[in-house]
Amino acid sequence: MIYTSDSVEKEALFEVAKLMATAARTAPKAKGVDTILTLILDGDEKAAVADEMRRISESGANLATFGRDAGNVDASEYVVAIAVVDLPAGLTVCGTCGFENCAAATKTGVPCAFNISDLGTAACSACAVASHHWIDNRLMYTVGRAVKNLGLFGKEIRACYGIPISAKGKSPFYDRK
Repeated sequence: MIYTSDSVEKEALFEVAKLMATAARTAPKAKGVDTILTLILDGDEKAAVADEMRRISESGANLATFGRDAGNVDASEYVVAIAVVDLPAGLTVCGTCGFENCAAATKTGVPCAFNISDLGTAACSACAVASHHWIDNRLMYTVGRAVKNLGLFGKEIRACYGIPISAKGKSPFYDRK
């Protein structure tokens, strides 16, 4: 049997996407409380994210980055999305978010600093997995915004990042205009 590079690379990309999602979920978290959710997107869902990014790009000044990044999503086989739900740490003396305690911050809608830092740790863990497997990737807030707008997680999330991944002769994530 002969396996072509196209089929082998797509299969490898999906395996790495699963490892990335797993790394994000098992990344260290403040107080050991899990607030991380993950998705892997391809096909129509990935296309819907790119379309939403284009819509955002056209909705106002200084949003061209969304359109540029939509092209990167189009050039990717998969997108790994990582989100955080809002679950304040419940501390009475923390102040990391700038408020006296979690109760004061919750009244204002300010996200828990621990939740947001957990999202960053999870996203970096996922990107590290991709890099360790020589898979081209790029962490994008623009993808996360589109995923959040589309409600793809099916529940309320606080913030989200997206990581398109690719295995081509040249990374589509660099030499961007």
